[in-house]
Amino acid sequence: MNGDNVPVRHFGAVLSMEQWEAAADKLRGAKTKFVIEPHIRFKGEVGEQATMFFLDPSGNAVEFKAFANMASLFAK
Repeated sequence: MNGDNVPVRHFGAVLSMEQWEAAADKLRGAKTKFVIEPHIRFKGEVGEQATMFFLDPSGNAVEFKAFANMASLFAK
């Protein structure tokens, strides 16, 4: 999706942008190995979002996501 190789099966949480940035900083500080590094997708578009993927201790893919405009959460 948008050039990212998103794991098909994954769990996720939508955070505020502030929470997402704090989580990204904390995970980077913990030397987390990311499946997809924290970055912004769809820059300047309706669905602009921050996203990152990593694996939990059991190997499940987890996504933390935040939207520039929370009203666009389900925008197409």
